[in-house]
Amino acid sequence: MSRLADPGPAPAGFDTALAGAPARLVRDDGVELDLAVRRWRRGAHGEDRWLLDRCGGPAIDLGCGPGRLVAALTARGVRALGVDSSRIAQRQCRRRRTPMVRRDLFGPLPGEGTWAHVLLADGNIGIGGDPLLLLRRAARLLRPGGTVLVETDSLPDALWRGTARLHTAAGSGAPLPWACAGAEAVGRIGATLGLRRTGGYRGGRAFVELAA
Repeated sequence: MSRLADPGPAPAGFDTALAGAPARLVRDDGVELDLAVRRWRRGAHGEDRWLLDRCGGPAIDLGCGPGRLVAALTARGVRALGVDSSRIAQRQCRRRRTPMVRRDLFGPLPGEGTWAHVLLADGNIGIGGDPLLLLRRAARLLRPGGTVLVETDSLPDALWRGTARLHTAAGSGAPLPWACAGAEAVGRIGATLGLRRTGGYRGGRAFVELAA
């Protein structure tokens, strides 16, 4: 079997945040977003349950970080796999004995076209700076009738694309493409790809479910 290309390092600052350092994302329009570093590193709880309860079959978590959602699904007896480009995330998942591959989510992934659910939690709809491109990628991972579960911006109609820098006590990283999208915006984008909105939640966090 040929070896897949190394995905390279995670964007500057993310490894520091994954290691537990307080971090914020500063967009090029001046908006600052605190990253939920503590939530990433502890076990799944609270509103994470909305995502977990909708995974009745094999699930793949894109941008899994330390793997809390994958670990929780595995504990429920649901087959799950995390994907992340970070070496720190890879080590954290190994310590948890959480199934994970260190790869670029836009490159080849295990089980393409067979997953019942794709997770894009913790703002990961922003990865790559293009929600349309990312949702198209997610849809290709799904089996017929599968769902994409997306954590969205708290403002339903929010839709922003640009660049952002990660800021930690160690400094700021280089600009990287990023995006933010609310539930209504995600629903509209999904509809152009044949993804139908079938559920949602809005509390302290916000989520939307799209079905293939």
